[in-house]
Amino acid sequence: MITKLFKNDQFHYHVMLIPVFIVFILFNVLPIYGVVLAFKHFVPTKGVLGSPWAGLEHYHFLVQNPEIWRVLRNTLLISVGKLVTLLVLPIILALMLNELRTKWFKRTVQTITYLPHFLSWVILAGIFRDIFSTHGIINYMMESIFHIKPIMYLGSNIWFRPIIILSNMWKEMGFSTIIYLAALTSISPTLYEAAEIDGAGRIQKIWHVSIPGIAVIIALLATLSLNGILYAGFDQIYNLYNVIVYDTADVIETWVFRNGLVGAQYEIGTAVSLVNSLMGLILIALTYTLAYRFANYRIF
Repeated sequence: MITKLFKNDQFHYHVMLIPVFIVFILFNVLPIYGVVLAFKHFVPTKGVLGSPWAGLEHYHFLVQNPEIWRVLRNTLLISVGKLVTLLVLPIILALMLNELRTKWFKRTVQTITYLPHFLSWVILAGIFRDIFSTHGIINYMMESIFHIKPIMYLGSNIWFRPIIILSNMWKEMGFSTIIYLAALTSISPTLYEAAEIDGAGRIQKIWHVSIPGIAVIIALLATLSLNGILYAGFDQIYNLYNVIVYDTADVIETWVFRNGLVGAQYEIGTAVSLVNSLMGLILIALTYTLAYRFANYRIF
């Protein structure tokens, strides 16, 4: 059997997968045993397995804790805002770029909108803090033009969520646009020519040819993006928020980090993360089913 395995044409491919499996087991499978912390009273000197069991006590505490419902509401509002903006605006931008006939201008716009994707939120948070500070360019313009007194935007519960959603849109819009542009290039030019012969203008060609041509991609990305609805973006919010805006900015990930790791309440943090992960698994299965049904998309 070993001789037969060595003679297999795909043997070298299987050998190349061995390091991947080792890394996957070490960093993705073995740490799973840590979820038992969600059902224990953790005592550092006794370790995870030696600590006494707590049953569902941590979940009773979480259900009665009003902070959990606040962070869940914030997570859903921010996630849905990001999902909608990153679904609608890249489509509009891709349709506009597809209509441009000046190639250098089209490439310049693509490059400018795509570049922010490569910047980390640590760098962008420093830039946004300067822009939205009380002495920043936004307050300077508002005061010069409309005589509005300076506003502490990143310290305002009214302005924080819109800033988070719009800044995320600015960073990721170019990357999403490329997908739709690639889909637009796959539409047969004969469809546009037939529409021109029928007397269709530019708007009518967009409405009757371009949008139906990328409808499957839109349905696919929309359904697949639903699985991230409980992940509002830890890096972005953690680097931009502060104590003043906890009411509107605190999401599940930041709450778990602050209470679970910084506050050393490892059991509570694990309990919340376990529920979040299970919900994410259910959403992935649901969106995968929807993607197969509406876009005929299958991995397996």
